[in-house]
Amino acid sequence: MSDKTVSADSGATLRTILNLWPYMWPDGRPDLKARVLWALVYLLLAKLVLMLVPFGFKWATDALNGELTAADWIPAALLAPIMLVVAYNVFRIVNVAFNQLRDALFARVGQHAVRQLAYKTFVHMHALSLRFHLERRTGGLSRIIERGTKGIEAIVRFTILNTAPTIIEFGLIAIVFGFAYGWEYVAVTAATVAAYSVFTVRASDWRIQIRRDMNNSDTDANTKAIDSLLNFETVKYFGNERMEAERYDRSMAGYEHSATKVWTSLGWLNFGQGVIFGIGLLVMMAMSARAVQAGEQTIGDFVFINAMLMQLSVPLNFIGFIYREIRQGLTDIEQMFDLLDVEAEVTDRPDAQPLAIADGAIRFEDVQFAYDPDRPILKGISFDVPAGKTVAIVGPSGAGKSTISRLLFRFYDVQDGAVTIDGQDVRAVTQESLRAAIGMVPQDTVLFNDTIAYNIRYGRPDATDEEVEKAAEMAQIGPFIEGLPQGFRTMVGERGLKLSGGEKQRVAIARTILKAPPILILDEATSALDTATEQEIQSSLDLVSRGRTTLVIAHRLSTVIGADEIIVLRDGQIAERGRHADLLGIPDGLYAQMWARQSEAIEAEARLRAAREADELGIIERKAPAAPAE
Repeated sequence: MSDKTVSADSGATLRTILNLWPYMWPDGRPDLKARVLWALVYLLLAKLVLMLVPFGFKWATDALNGELTAADWIPAALLAPIMLVVAYNVFRIVNVAFNQLRDALFARVGQHAVRQLAYKTFVHMHALSLRFHLERRTGGLSRIIERGTKGIEAIVRFTILNTAPTIIEFGLIAIVFGFAYGWEYVAVTAATVAAYSVFTVRASDWRIQIRRDMNNSDTDANTKAIDSLLNFETVKYFGNERMEAERYDRSMAGYEHSATKVWTSLGWLNFGQGVIFGIGLLVMMAMSARAVQAGEQTIGDFVFINAMLMQLSVPLNFIGFIYREIRQGLTDIEQMFDLLDVEAEVTDRPDAQPLAIADGAIRFEDVQFAYDPDRPILKGISFDVPAGKTVAIVGPSGAGKSTISRLLFRFYDVQDGAVTIDGQDVRAVTQESLRAAIGMVPQDTVLFNDTIAYNIRYGRPDATDEEVEKAAEMAQIGPFIEGLPQGFRTMVGERGLKLSGGEKQRVAIARTILKAPPILILDEATSALDTATEQEIQSSLDLVSRGRTTLVIAHRLSTVIGADEIIVLRDGQIAERGRHADLLGIPDGLYAQMWARQSEAIEAEARLRAAREADELGIIERKAPAAPAE
């Protein structure tokens, strides 16, 4: 690893720790801060008691060997071998008790940090722009959040509950060895721990890159799996199950290769650690053995040194694992913090005020907009939607129809011009108040995997059951719901797949009725439905739009015949505008051409349907028994 890489990693690590600190020492939570302090107290007590464990072993050994001497003030009964054995085990039990108290106290602090950071990330994800979510994959984002929350737990558990105690323990051992046996033992111990730690860190750095490759493969495989399952029907339509399985397997093959390298490298890491610690232990035990033979130490000292080093080996054995988990945790949290650093494209101004709805009149004033600077979408669009009136936007695909609804919702900000409601620029009001005033019935209604009641109540979460049922009745879906075995408690499935297209649209209409917004957008709300269902849904849409300022984005022109004004877009500009009859009267007009093509398609569909009905009737008549002759 190069010096530049080490420096960059260190800087990223320090930044991540600084970002995480406010969650570990939260303002306004003195109870959690007290838990941190008490956990540290128990940590120190646990390590002090742990130092007594080898001493108990030493004293018991010397007592059994007849070499134990003690001060006159210590009762002889306490120096009996059996009492020393009891003391040895009591020390171990007390150490365990202090460690568990420490972990229990710190558990709430760690989980609070997990919850707060996960909540902040979730809120931030919803604050980011539509552009961000269209460019990122949901599976990859969910994996970042999942690993980030686990990373917080890893940092808390291993940094505070493992690394700090190990450092304290080594310091205490060094003090004991220095005073009791001399600097040579301290030097050998320090050299062993230093060599062990350096080897572990370098090997772990090598393994971390392998781990990152494994995580990337895991994220890629997870993303492909979620995409495939969300598009289950599309996969079935085209019979591409094998292709999807092969794509997933290719990602898993990369995961398999990286995971194998992770476990292989772990074997080399453990072997290297064992060699280094074994050499250190060999040197220390040889020094002690010579001292025993020279009469400078007792058998108890020999046992004590061995016990102390074996005790130190326990946390040392976890250094590689702890270091890797800390580094991996920091990497995962860093990805989460990087996500939090992504700035929202659309934000409220510092002086933004709630939208004040008087009439709900909409105005687009010379609006220019482009998703990409090299490809303008709207080129100076100007029109009004008077209060309580209905204006329809039609035009060929790609003309910019749906972009208009996104600008009104302020999913994007215009590059030039203005969008106003009752004279208020939508950029100058709060997004919450703006979207509260607008209802939407989209072309593709995506429902939550919950009950029908939940999906209708989503329009107004505090609505009563009676209000939900009334909204369903007005959307003409009440009888259908009542006919279901579980009624309003019926689960709709992932993305509402258990309902038909028309049923989902009626749920969307009921949801909008419950919201009761002064402004309504119908974004190609019936274009995905068959003609018969469209006619049924249209009556519900006419009902919900009555008395509201309504903007209709339409593909099927039959749904906008009654609009107060129809605006025809072509290449991001207004080509024609007027009422239905006026537009049909324009020679070679774009609207007239579109109407003619759709009328031909509708007539062809009607003839085909009539032919099918006639064929079915003929089959029935041929199968019917002949009347008896008179």
